[in-house]
Amino acid sequence: MKMLGYCGLNCGECPARIAFLTDDDDLRKTTAEEWSKLYKTEIKPENVNCTGCREEGVKFPHCESGCEIRKCALPRSIGNCSECPEFSCEKIEEFFTFAPEAGENLRK
Repeated sequence: MKMLGYCGLNCGECPARIAFLTDDDDLRKTTAEEWSKLYKTEIKPENVNCTGCREEGVKFPHCESGCEIRKCALPRSIGNCSECPEFSCEKIEEFFTFAPEAGENLRK
């Protein structure tokens, strides 16, 4: 299911959202391990929960307070960055170097 976040990532396929919706502790554990290695930080399995960055409810800690793209989009009341008059700004273009699929989603 396509459920684009502000940045263009598909929240519908995010393991944190899937783990939350299915209450899957094994998925929380494996995701915490993978993301801890990938992002070089400690992520605890109990934090691997999210409803999606544009949905009401629980958020993965980075999505809640650390995501600069979400912080920028929220006060603009836009559905995603492609609706922003400043699209494609430096902040989002830098993100696309890390997640090119997000850029593809937003440009469609």
